[in-house]
Amino acid sequence: MRTGFTEAITLARTLERMMPVRVLIAVLIVLFVCLLAAAADRAIKTIKRNRRRLDATRRLAAAAAQGEAKHRQRKAAEQVSGALTSVMPTIHDVDTRHVDEPGGTTPT
Repeated sequence: MRTGFTEAITLARTLERMMPVRVLIAVLIVLFVCLLAAAADRAIKTIKRNRRRLDATRRLAAAAAQGEAKHRQRKAAEQVSGALTSVMPTIHDVDTRHVDEPGGTTPT
């Protein structure tokens, strides 16, 4: 014979047994959310770091190209200067000239 009282006790015991399971599920959900947030944070940091590295690489490449252009320009100017010097001698390559005085005498 079944009475409603024993069913209520059985239901209460079942709920008591289920309570730790519900708490465990809630804890697992909270842990999962925290883990997901940590993973998202790491992903965002990695993306930012990679973006900074890419920007730095671009700036370095631009600076290197600019330096190489200046170097080529200096080399070209040096070659032009060398070519000009080979056509027109410098001051030091020519002996000192003396101008005769109007009386026909040369200073010594």
